Amino acid sequence: MRLAILVFPTVMLAQTYTVDQAVATALDKYAGVRVSSEKVTEAAQAINLARTAYLPHADFLAQANRATRNNVFGMVLPQSTLPGISGPPLAENSMTNVWGTAIGFLVSWEPFDFGQRAAKVNAASAHQRYTEAVLSRTKFEIAAGTADGFLTVLAAEQTVKAAATAVARAKTLEELVGAQVRAELRPGVDLMRTRAEHAMAEAQQIQAEQAVAMAKAALSQFVMTAEFVAAPGALLDSPPAAILAQADLQQHPAALEKAASVAEAQAKQKVLDKAYYPKFNVQGSTYARGTGANPDFTTGGAFSGLGPNIVNWGAGMTVTFPAMALPGLRLQRGIDASQARGEQHRLEQTVQDLKAKLARANAQLAGARRLVDKIPAQLESARAAEQQATARYKAGLGTLVEVADAQRVLAQTEIDESLAKLAIWRAMLAVSAAQGDIEPFLKAAVGAKGN
Repeated sequence: MRLAILVFPTVMLAQTYTVDQAVATALDKYAGVRVSSEKVTEAAQAINLARTAYLPHADFLAQANRATRNNVFGMVLPQSTLPGISGPPLAENSMTNVWGTAIGFLVSWEPFDFGQRAAKVNAASAHQRYTEAVLSRTKFEIAAGTADGFLTVLAAEQTVKAAATAVARAKTLEELVGAQVRAELRPGVDLMRTRAEHAMAEAQQIQAEQAVAMAKAALSQFVMTAEFVAAPGALLDSPPAAILAQADLQQHPAALEKAASVAEAQAKQKVLDKAYYPKFNVQGSTYARGTGANPDFTTGGAFSGLGPNIVNWGAGMTVTFPAMALPGLRLQRGIDASQARGEQHRLEQTVQDLKAKLARANAQLAGARRLVDKIPAQLESARAAEQQATARYKAGLGTLVEVADAQRVLAQTEIDESLAKLAIWRAMLAVSAAQGDIEPFLKAAVGAKGN
């Protein structure tokens, strides 16, 4: 006896998105947003790191060694190779060796610093504000790009619908001509021509379907799936007369990012301005040392010096001043000042570019609104011309070429009609993107159908 096991394939339901849902998904899932968000977290931690400079420093040391005790008079320049040794020089060189131990604790604190630490904290805070501006600009660009990709998907789908209508119309004409050819009322070449027109219409439909697939693939980088349904909401309706108010381009996310970069460069300059000041450190130390060597040049027992037996403590203030650092600081200040001026010029250039982009978007919007007013009359004329050409052909008064040309014009006009309203929405999105706020566009795009 055999048992048959039926395996049913898992059916993945396509997610439906309105334009605002697609934007929200992109902002939640797109890796670029998460990267910028981590930069903000990193900058916040850098502020806390800079603030630790206000805390006292405490160092603990312990060591044990066995070494010879020969010492000589003389100076050794600062270096990191020769270990130091304390005590008077021996009368003769000896390879006897003893234990030595040391343990100590040092606390150091700057009671005042002429604003150096505050300048570093402010610089770290300025960098955090810059990373936050980068995050805002990244989110805005992703949101605008997602909305634009969504409109591209809808436009491609509308083109597919118009192309499908053209295919159906070409098929009907082919059937009509085929009947007349079989009745020997028309030459066979007319049937060949209609078949060619039918094939061309199907090819255009295939190209339109390919455009849909490509548009969805492009949008999938934001919504993380190519299997989705684009819900048009109000995007296929007539757009509202006005949803966009005048905006201050200085508040555009791209301009705010540049402004934050200018502020960060200026904060770095202030750090350098505070660098040529003395450093005051209040220090306190306690330490103990042990040695197996005695002041009379004799040595103790085998374990002598393994534990500290001499204790000291001390407290005082250390002042350090970078006397020769001024030339280098001046040069570095000049570099930072040039960078700050460069960032300021980039801010000015960004605002200028935004003004030009806004002007182009407004011109695009005005043209799209004017064009949509002409479409109804154009579509009506194209339909009438196609009907008349078809009627003349049926009556034997016209040629198939006239019918084919009229159908092509009608198909193109239907495509233009299906895209005309979307062109206005796209122009409105371009204006919103240039102004730096697409929220009014998204609210209008979902409209009543999106609620």
